[in-house]
Amino acid sequence: MDHNISNSNIPNSMRLEEKILKKFTKAGQNLAIAESCTGGLIGNRLTDIPGASAYFFLGIAAYDNAAKTRILGVSPSLIKKHGAVSAQTASAMAIGVRKLLKTSVGLSVTGIAGPGGATIGKPVGLVYIALSNPARTIVKKFLFKGSRVDIKKQAADTALKMLAK
Repeated sequence: MDHNISNSNIPNSMRLEEKILKKFTKAGQNLAIAESCTGGLIGNRLTDIPGASAYFFLGIAAYDNAAKTRILGVSPSLIKKHGAVSAQTASAMAIGVRKLLKTSVGLSVTGIAGPGGATIGKPVGLVYIALSNPARTIVKKFLFKGSRVDIKKQAADTALKMLAK
């Protein structure tokens, strides 16, 4: 627990989610999420804060490629060419989920949480996180270490930090 913040009954893990709630509601924005390797962890953390329904519209655990293509509109040829774990797929997922409900922001996460699934050039822990709004889409690449659960938690933490900025 962070003892530098006084008079706070909110655990450290909740401060970030509360900051996101305040940021989105103050700006009048809303959010949709497409999670692959985090399997719904980000949406779960956001909805732990009362009032999240004011901005959080939808969370999809698009784990299988069919969900990415059929629901999010990711081109099968894009996945075939670049792979499900790629900057291109993360970008298409974020744009797709944003357009699905016409939200202000779309967030996506795709990666390899392990212990299997790695390929040459795509190791366990490789994660792409994308944020999309109507003006632009940004994608960031990360390489997390640890167990499957560790990688999922690190990816969720990083995605939430990106949302808070």
